[in-house]
Amino acid sequence: MTPWLLSLLGLVILLLAGDALVRGAVNLSLRLGVPALIVSLTIVAFGTSAPELLIAISAVKDNAPGIALGNVVGSNTANILLVLGIPALLTTLHTSECDSRKNYVLMILASLVFIGLAFLGIFTLATGLILLAMLAVVLFDMMRDARAHRACGVPDQLEEIEEADPDMPYWRVGLYLVLGLVGLPLGAHLLVENASLIAQAYGVSDTVIGLTLVAVGTSLPELATTVMAALRRQADVALGNVIGSNMFNLLAIVGIATFFGDIPVDPEFLNFDLWVMLGASLLLFPFVFFNVNITRLWGIALTALYAIYVIAILT
Repeated sequence: MTPWLLSLLGLVILLLAGDALVRGAVNLSLRLGVPALIVSLTIVAFGTSAPELLIAISAVKDNAPGIALGNVVGSNTANILLVLGIPALLTTLHTSECDSRKNYVLMILASLVFIGLAFLGIFTLATGLILLAMLAVVLFDMMRDARAHRACGVPDQLEEIEEADPDMPYWRVGLYLVLGLVGLPLGAHLLVENASLIAQAYGVSDTVIGLTLVAVGTSLPELATTVMAALRRQADVALGNVIGSNMFNLLAIVGIATFFGDIPVDPEFLNFDLWVMLGASLLLFPFVFFNVNITRLWGIALTALYAIYVIAILT
């Protein structure tokens, strides 16, 4: 099989294994009595970012750090410009009905800290621990809000977690967990190894492959979730999915990957890509703070901006 087909196979395995792991972990936790809100804030968040995490770890171990960092930065840019842009082409996202201000501010803060650490030239274990410490603070704050939410008499909403099935038998839970734990490293290895071969064959850097092919591929679950949320008029799910995913990518993926090796920062990230990521994040400001809906016109603009960005890094 060609590197392109093997990369595609690796991506498919990653996405299916990530979904299996989330389903297994969610239902095991619920069977053990863990509240649904806590599950949604922790296990689902970690599980849906498992493909990005395994890619980052594999890239660091395979001496392709450009793919690790490119995947995080590229995924965050794609999450905003594509994952919100494409659904808006189908129907207006009524983000004026959402209250995502607090999480959005945390995402911008995480972006600024990430960029500041990147200017040190390399992500080491020490800088990784800083990112993970920020993640711990964010998760603690989310859990505190969740407990306050429940204290007001709002019950756990299992239906909000698509993977939840309180009656799922333990053998099926175990099967999902095994498939996820076996499939994730296999898919990550296939994708990273063959993406590097594609980069070498076409004379482009691992960084560019990470920013484009790998980043868009690992953003597909977020895109699917957001399209369905848009069609169901659940703009809060769509916007929250993007903000939460971006925050987790910045703080957890690189933070955990540094346990497996240092991640040097390509100068191109400092000159261009990190600022595009921050600029894309700031584009959400009017939707979060000024009750502006993401209309089809905005969808066209966001999608066009992503196309321009990809053309710029490929030329």
